[in-house]
Amino acid sequence: MAEFFTAEYKWVWAALMTVALFFPVRKLIWVLSVRRNDAKSGQQSDDAEKARLRKRAGVTSALLCFLFSLAYVSQMFKDPS
Repeated sequence: MAEFFTAEYKWVWAALMTVALFFPVRKLIWVLSVRRNDAKSGQQSDDAEKARLRKRAGVTSALLCFLFSLAYVSQMFKDPS
């Protein structure tokens, strides 16, 4: 079991962390986007607009979570010397 906690599995850990972070980060970005859109337009967003904002939040979230996970895991498995 301890062999999974080595630098050889860095990409596996980055992928797992990306998936774990994706859903809450997407939800957060989507909620903030809808609220900002509602405040700018002065009315509630319709379903089509919410779907468009959800797609944008998904793409942004995927990129953000992947880059953060890769940086974090790389730092975690960095050679101490």
